[in-house]
Amino acid sequence: MGKKLNFIVLCALVLISLVFTVDYDFTGAENINKADTAWMLVSSAFVLLMTPGLAFFYGGMVNKRNIISTMLQSFVALGVVSILWVIVGFSLCFGDSIGGIIGNPLTYFNFKGVGLGPNPDFSETIPFLLFALFQLKFAIITPALITGSFAERIRFRSYILFIVLFSLLIYAPLAHMTWHPEGLFRNWGVLDFAGGTVVHMSAGFAALAGAIYLGKRKVKQHEPANIPFIILGTGLLWFGWFGFNAGSSLGANADAVAAFANTNLASAAGMITWIFYDRFQNRKMSALGACIGAIVGLVAITPAAGFVTMSQSIFIGFIAALASNYAIRFKNRREIDDTLDVFPSHGIGGIIGMLLTAVFAKEVGLYYGETETFLYHLLALAITAVFTFGGSWLLYKLVDAMITLRVSPEQEERGLDDSQHGEYLQD
Repeated sequence: MGKKLNFIVLCALVLISLVFTVDYDFTGAENINKADTAWMLVSSAFVLLMTPGLAFFYGGMVNKRNIISTMLQSFVALGVVSILWVIVGFSLCFGDSIGGIIGNPLTYFNFKGVGLGPNPDFSETIPFLLFALFQLKFAIITPALITGSFAERIRFRSYILFIVLFSLLIYAPLAHMTWHPEGLFRNWGVLDFAGGTVVHMSAGFAALAGAIYLGKRKVKQHEPANIPFIILGTGLLWFGWFGFNAGSSLGANADAVAAFANTNLASAAGMITWIFYDRFQNRKMSALGACIGAIVGLVAITPAAGFVTMSQSIFIGFIAALASNYAIRFKNRREIDDTLDVFPSHGIGGIIGMLLTAVFAKEVGLYYGETETFLYHLLALAITAVFTFGGSWLLYKLVDAMITLRVSPEQEERGLDDSQHGEYLQD
């Protein structure tokens, strides 16, 4: 039964989508702002490109027997989450609020009511459908980020089931609480411009839970298989991140420009801080270190991108790179096998970004003498950590009970490219 489960679920989703077919609704389409719509179309494409970029970034870090499987774990999220999002995922995130925790799954079921005119509750100038598609790209990359923590040892179809459950039960409530007008965190005044809490912290804590639950690899290899893949992936991620952050302004406006500038500066600061700190510690100034530092800077600026100054964005990238660098060294001395350092990079980077957003956010931050925002951020941080780590742990156990989560020792030794996909790189 386990071998047929994925296909049966897919057939059911396709039939549901067909039965509840919704035609395009052009009502109000004449009210859209063409400049804002053009920018958001471009931003959505930018963010989509980040997932293939992540595939190259992760794929270059693993050993040669697992490059294809690792890249596919990121890439397949484009398909799985896209279908899920249309049917029920978007409604769970942005449907009518149920207690400020989750959206009503029937509000926008199968994109009912998601038309080509603006929805003033979310954006007054772009088509509501475009808003939904932009948010889809965030939902896609979040479970893809998690894969780096259990790379080289998870069964592919078990992973697919996990990302379905994670998207519905972990990502959706966090997105609703943070970004919905009636969401719990949003009503507390918690600031997350582009997904520091929703994307990076959730992925980081889920990654930590996965690394602990699956246990260590049989053979831990820290030498990357393909450094050029890592550099290419970093470039694609950095490029796509401009849509991720600047696009979260939801228009071609001044906030988009500020977020664009802050994104670039924080990443630049993260990169040079990482390699200079490595040299300060008598380590080589490596290409791998430069790439990780750049990504950490991008992670940390994400929640703050539209709320801080350029100088503050440089400081955020600097602090996040130092904290993440230390976290990776600390983790390597422990028993936790987070294969590609997802929690030290995205978890720690997300935490630093969230807290420094509450420090530097204009007019409401600690830097400006206000304490309420910072205290609510601490509370939201605690809730997010417990919810995402504990919830993800339970999901790993559930998936493991339904379909064995970890590959056999023989399959792990053979490599996941061959054992899971029947494909491998030629020598």
